Amino acid sequence: MSKNKEQYKRIISFFSSFILIIALAVTFGYIWYEYYSDAIIFPFYRRGNWVVIFIYMILTLLFFKAYGSFKIGYFKRTDALYGQGISMIAVNIITYFQISVIGRDFMKLYPIALMTIIDMSFIICWNFINTRVYARLFPPRRLVIIYGSKQAANLVDKMCERDDKYIICESIGIDAPLEQLKSEIVKYDGAIICDVGGQKRNDLIKYCFEQSKRAYIAPKISDIIIRGAEDIKIFDSPLLLCRNYGLGFEQKLLKRLFDIVVSLICIVLTSPFMLIISAAVKLYDRGPVLYKQKRLTTGGREFYVMKFRSMIPDAEKDGVPRLATESDSRVTPVGAFLRKCRLDELPQLFNILKGDMSVVGPRPERPELTEEYEREMPEFRFRLKVKAGLTGYAQVTGVYDTTPYDKLKMDLMYIESYSFILDIRIILMTIKTMILPGEMNSQRKEREKDIADKGGKM
Repeated sequence: MSKNKEQYKRIISFFSSFILIIALAVTFGYIWYEYYSDAIIFPFYRRGNWVVIFIYMILTLLFFKAYGSFKIGYFKRTDALYGQGISMIAVNIITYFQISVIGRDFMKLYPIALMTIIDMSFIICWNFINTRVYARLFPPRRLVIIYGSKQAANLVDKMCERDDKYIICESIGIDAPLEQLKSEIVKYDGAIICDVGGQKRNDLIKYCFEQSKRAYIAPKISDIIIRGAEDIKIFDSPLLLCRNYGLGFEQKLLKRLFDIVVSLICIVLTSPFMLIISAAVKLYDRGPVLYKQKRLTTGGREFYVMKFRSMIPDAEKDGVPRLATESDSRVTPVGAFLRKCRLDELPQLFNILKGDMSVVGPRPERPELTEEYEREMPEFRFRLKVKAGLTGYAQVTGVYDTTPYDKLKMDLMYIESYSFILDIRIILMTIKTMILPGEMNSQRKEREKDIADKGGKM
């Protein structure tokens, strides 16, 4: 790929995003002036109308940023469209209620509906044009993968799904001489370094830096911990400080206040749905409505997580803990629907209000399964540095990361890079997966089928 083109990628992305935002703002401006501006009780003067349009632009920008909708070529076209569509609908709903508050009445709905249709047309055209332009200017990167074990095959399968971004031209084992590895790297646009340790890994990363070649590195647990390190500049020798105690006091306080407010609001808003779900679960087989199970949270403390029962009563009467599978015969028809839309998790709002869980965090795991995972991954308990969560980073990215080790990495990345904004983004992404569960499941099934067809080989 031409480095001259690569340096202009951000500028091209900025201007294309700017054009979309302006087009959406102009559409809203027309709808506002044509249908609402003079219909409110106390019409605004010129600057007041400009402020309303500016607020609409800010809302659109925030939602699009949260869903990564401006990242041309980063997500698949369908994923980008889903994110933009959800963002646009959410912004227009909020804007309608904002206009109704200004007008002190429920204003006409059809102009907003018309605007949404026009917006979606703009978005579809924008995606089509930008995808074509991006593919023409920035063709897939040609890569070589340098691997230390056959586990790298899983990463290859994932990256091969995005043949619009990556073409893996060659694979070579780390046992090859260092000079041979370097000679292979210079042939391509970059290198994937997977499951490689020791001095060779350091040499390869430095060589990629020297040659201005991209390096895609599958991180180890220690790498993720270092990512959250803080620079210490009080000496003339650089130091990185890894505090390694999870969240700070201020972060815990803000997170707890946020959990209380969100759980209370959600309990009130979802209480009618929880009543309907409770009746459906009860009427199906007369069994208990709720299912309680021992899980682990901060520091390994045990608590009982609550869910709407989605399996037959006594699903584990033999006492052996088992993870549910895709076509598990123990799952009831009602439970299958609840699981698909993640509605079986709603009672965990009470766990959050009580303080056993947080809205966002690593999913709580069973003690028995935790012990089993720890035998293979001693670092698995690292995820207990923070409270268990109703949703988490590993869940919203789980289409591509399905193994326990991958999920552990994602959980640790969340802990090491925690911020309040990150929590908000994960919540918004969770809403997307709830609205579009079928698409997420179909992608997962397609990937699993591809891996099975290839036999999991390099």
